[in-house]
Amino acid sequence: MKKLLNIFVCLSLISSVISCDSFVEVKPSGFVTDDFFKTEKDYEEALIGAYDILQATYWNTLVSVVASDDYAAGGDPDSYDQPTLQNVNLMIHTERDENQIRDIWGLMYAGIERTHYLLENKDALDFSGKEQILAEAYFLRAYYTFELVKFFGNVPLKTETRGGVLRIKDETMKFGEEFTIERVADITTAYALIEEDLKEAIPNLPVSQSSPYKTTKGAAQALLGKVYLYHGTFDNAKFADAATSLGDVISSNKYSLATGTDYEELFEIEGENSPEAVFEIQYTSVEAATWDCISCSQGTYFVKFNGPRDLSDSIFDNGWGFCLPSVELYDLFDSTDSRRDVTFFDLKQKSDDDYGQSRDHTGLANRKFMPRKLPARAGSDPLNYDNNYRAIRYADVLLMAAEAEAQSGGSNGEDYLNEVRARAYGDNSQDYTPSEGTLLDAIYTERRKELAGEGHRFFDLVRTNKATVIDGFKSGQNELFPIPLIELKIADAEERWGQNPGY
Repeated sequence: MKKLLNIFVCLSLISSVISCDSFVEVKPSGFVTDDFFKTEKDYEEALIGAYDILQATYWNTLVSVVASDDYAAGGDPDSYDQPTLQNVNLMIHTERDENQIRDIWGLMYAGIERTHYLLENKDALDFSGKEQILAEAYFLRAYYTFELVKFFGNVPLKTETRGGVLRIKDETMKFGEEFTIERVADITTAYALIEEDLKEAIPNLPVSQSSPYKTTKGAAQALLGKVYLYHGTFDNAKFADAATSLGDVISSNKYSLATGTDYEELFEIEGENSPEAVFEIQYTSVEAATWDCISCSQGTYFVKFNGPRDLSDSIFDNGWGFCLPSVELYDLFDSTDSRRDVTFFDLKQKSDDDYGQSRDHTGLANRKFMPRKLPARAGSDPLNYDNNYRAIRYADVLLMAAEAEAQSGGSNGEDYLNEVRARAYGDNSQDYTPSEGTLLDAIYTERRKELAGEGHRFFDLVRTNKATVIDGFKSGQNELFPIPLIELKIADAEERWGQNPGY
């Protein structure tokens, strides 16, 4: 994962067709497909190329955080800094907003295409261990597709019936197919396609891996449970499936909640790849990047968005002052909840001379992802931070399982909820009681607190039909993001695909 695989893959499903066409007559450098997939190492390198796009998903996290009701966009107080993020925060974004929204569209399709490059060549060579490589590719395709569906709904995908079940086709996009490919029938069909990929992956994934970037059986089971939970919004029978899949993760006894000092450091470099990490996206500063080649980076600069402006501090670097937590969110935590000091950086404890205010100043910063001064990075550019992203934490698994149990009539939901609370408070003094309200509402509140600032809140609100708490949210529209207009035009798909409702 710490190196880039130089595979020529068009960056998006559609728009890169233009650039691909311009290189048709150019003799390729490096290798072409006919020269590849001759050895086991070729498959392993193709898989590294598919993993590599995970590092681009910080755009997804950034947009998700500012879309929620708990975080303001922030940024430069004197200008409309990062207008797409500002528009998303205000729920006034349109199909003409590009930047991060178009990046998500293009990069997630790039990830899918990299898995397809491997999968369409799966029969080129037989060797021991190939089934695990293919399983990892199916997991990655499911992950990238799920990200697309969360943001854009029933996106265009090449499909076929395989083994009597509708599946995503194991085939790269060919030049010209962007003019004929159709969106899948609906969101539930999209979820079913993702589920099939994960069900194929799980039997051939190991319980543990030698490299932390690689996916495991538990990660695939957790992602499958999450997809079932989203699918359950449209089909209640899926909640029982979610409870089963997430229960498998819990009963594996492979994961545990970090406690004490380990929890305090959970989002620090020291806390990376902990026993709480079910699936963690790896970043490193070893391969430095510049503004002339952002894609050269193996690091992240999502953390730079979260740092307070002009901050003077011995531990944290300054940043650009985005992703500002609300006072309402802060007030949900009491002083005995250990999560409060992990979640928030309280600027009120600093002198006014030690930081600069952002737009929508709240006096708080998203501490989980603030840039740290240590350890020293190989590159000093802000594109090269090492901070991993905890894509699926065990606490998230417990809360998803609690929700699935509550929705399907299971008996374990309260225990799972109480396990998360006991970590937060250090004892069982805050165990759930019916006087709080329904168990389901208690679980939703706990998700809001436990996963604050990690990019889950917006989609939790959407899938539970509670998103109208977001200022400016328009029901029937803002559940999905618009397909970038330029992508519709390049594919000549304004009528064939149509725009998402309300845009």
